[in-house]
Amino acid sequence: MNVIRRQSSDHSPTAALGAGHPPRRRPRSLALDLVDAIGDRIRNGQLAAGHKLPTEAAIMEEFGVSRTVVREAISKLQAAGLVQTRHGIGTFVMGPGEAAPFRVAPEQLATLHDVIAVLELRIGVETEAAGLAAVRRTDADLGRMRAALAAFAEAVASGGDAVGPDFQFHLEVARATQNQRFAELMSALGATIIPRARLAPAAPASAESSAYLQRVGLEHESILQAIEARDAEAARAAMRTHLGNSRERRRRAAGVRG
Repeated sequence: MNVIRRQSSDHSPTAALGAGHPPRRRPRSLALDLVDAIGDRIRNGQLAAGHKLPTEAAIMEEFGVSRTVVREAISKLQAAGLVQTRHGIGTFVMGPGEAAPFRVAPEQLATLHDVIAVLELRIGVETEAAGLAAVRRTDADLGRMRAALAAFAEAVASGGDAVGPDFQFHLEVARATQNQRFAELMSALGATIIPRARLAPAAPASAESSAYLQRVGLEHESILQAIEARDAEAARAAMRTHLGNSRERRRRAAGVRG
C-alpha cells in the first residue's frame, strides 16, 4: 500500500508533526511542514511517480493536522508540480516532465503589480467558470463549496488563517464546471493566488481586516447562491464583482490606474 510512513528520527520536524500532540502553531506553518515532509518522500523515492497519495483522513491521522491544513499542503504541492489531483480518483505523484508548464511561483507574486496581474487573469477564467458551474454543478459540488465556506467562516471567527478555505472554495467552483482544465489551472496556480497569502503580514487580525474578511465571505455566499439557483449570468456577475473588488482594492493600494 502506498502510504506515508513516519520518519524514524524523533528529533526531525516530520516526526514532530506525526506526534500525538503537535505543538500549537499557525495553520500555514503546519501546512508548510507537511509540504516539506511529503515533498521529501517524493524526492527520495518513498513516493514514486504515479503513486497515489494516502487519503486526506490518513494524512490527518498520521500528522495530527486538520483537513484544512492537508488541503492547503496539497495545493502547494500541486503548485510546485509535485502532485496532480484527479477529481474523484485521488492525488498522484507527478513524474519528470509531467508537471503543467504554466504556474505562478510565490516569488512571482512579490509586488502589488504582480498580484493585480494574476487577479486580472482570474477574472477572465473564474467568471466563466462560475457560469459553467451554475449550469453543470451537482449536489455534491454544492456540498463541497458549502464546506469550504463553513471552514472560511470558522477561520475568520477564530482569527485563524482563512487563505486555505478561501482557495478551496474557488477550486471547488472550478471543479463544478465538470471541465477538468479549469480545476487543473486553479491547482497549478495554487493558494498563493489569494492576495492575502503574499501581502498580508502574519499578525493578529484587526477590526479592519476582520470586516474585510466578512465582506469576502458575503461575496462568496452570493456566488454560491447563484450557482445553487443555476443562474449562470448571476454567478458570472457575482464572481466578477468579487474578484473585481479585490483588484480595485489592490489598485488603490498600489496607486495603479487603467
